[in-house]
Amino acid sequence: MLYKVKVKPESKKQKIVKKKSDEFLVFLKSQAKQGIANKEMIGLLSKYFNTPIFKIKIIKGAKTPNKIVEIK
Repeated sequence: MLYKVKVKPESKKQKIVKKKSDEFLVFLKSQAKQGIANKEMIGLLSKYFNTPIFKIKIIKGAKTPNKIVEIK
């Protein structure tokens, strides 16, 4: 399934806010440098959906705040 994810790096808390059935807003503590925020986002989504990390893939937007993420 594909999901639209908007990432907010350098936030005070880590959290996921569901906007629509296929749209999420993800707040991350880490900076958006060298893929660190992407790894943190994948880890949070893994916990949220209760699925292994290797089943989550960034399809589009690896270097932008707006992403398309596939979760198998």
